[in-house]
Amino acid sequence: MDVLYFAWVRERIGVPREVVDTQAATVSELVNELRGREERYAAAFADLSALRVAVDQDLTDFDASLAGAREVAFFPPMTGG
Repeated sequence: MDVLYFAWVRERIGVPREVVDTQAATVSELVNELRGREERYAAAFADLSALRVAVDQDLTDFDASLAGAREVAFFPPMTGG
């Protein structure tokens, strides 16, 4: 599955996207797998309340299923103006 990182999430992890081989059933499980990779992932996912997630370009929450998903994107909340 493609995992995309935007804004400061990308800066902390150091890449804009990567292909992840995962057995995670939910976004939360994917996040836990990523946190366990190394410190830069742990830092990026330290405060989930500061993040938003989209699965296949649909905004969702961290309990969302990854069944059949091709893409997950993580980004900070957007502000308008």
